[in-house]
Amino acid sequence: MKFYIGAGLQNHKLASYYSQRLRESGWVHTYDWTGHVSEDFSMEKLTRYAQAEQRGIAEAGVAILLLPGGRGTHIELGMALALGKKVFLCGAVEGFALENTVSFYQLPEITRLSGTADENIQEILAAGG
Repeated sequence: MKFYIGAGLQNHKLASYYSQRLRESGWVHTYDWTGHVSEDFSMEKLTRYAQAEQRGIAEAGVAILLLPGGRGTHIELGMALALGKKVFLCGAVEGFALENTVSFYQLPEITRLSGTADENIQEILAAGG
């Protein structure tokens, strides 16, 4: 299964962990943005990264989004939904409480997972995309 992981920059290590575990299970990561976290950014680099992320989402069968996320994570969520991807939204239980959620998290196309990283990864693998 091909997958894409979206997350806020502060979650780059967790995104790398998810990627490693899924790749160990034979899944293919369509684009790994975590290698750019410590780089100095320019408008040209941001444009290239955005295009690579867009292709990564388009090529993936599954989009995994880690919360808390930033603006980019929510754009990735919108792209994944618009492209008809299976979406796993992974966050803490309190992240899905009414006072912390957004309406799009409630769409039936989204599977909300609130376990540990390993529990969430097992559920994603079991669902098989």
